[in-house]
Amino acid sequence: MPIEVGLQAGLVHTVTPDDTAWAVGSGDVDVLATPRLLALAEAATLAALAQAPLPDGQTSVGTRAEVEHLRPTPVGETVTVAAELVHADGRLLRFEVVVTDDADRVVARVVVTRVVVDRDAFMARAAR
Repeated sequence: MPIEVGLQAGLVHTVTPDDTAWAVGSGDVDVLATPRLLALAEAATLAALAQAPLPDGQTSVGTRAEVEHLRPTPVGETVTVAAELVHADGRLLRFEVVVTDDADRVVARVVVTRVVVDRDAFMARAAR
């Protein structure tokens, strides 16, 4: 059964010192790091896909991300990460993700592309 456009999911995350640019090595400021923001966006896409489980033996992998990180988010502030599947074509899945802060300001917009793969075949390729 094909995965249908419109799947949505979200998550809420409070920024900790471990999430900062300083902690992950992507900068020297104590605000939410872009790599950590991307990880949260990908987690939201996986939460959306969990609503329409893939057939046994299949999984999805991230292949592309376009990140527009617009606003700094300090430690202690909460972000809401909302993902929606906006394009599905065979194995190709494209999500739009919007990240907002406690004041409902847009922190980031992310487009995440995932591809459905056979898990065993993918891992065999990775082992080469």
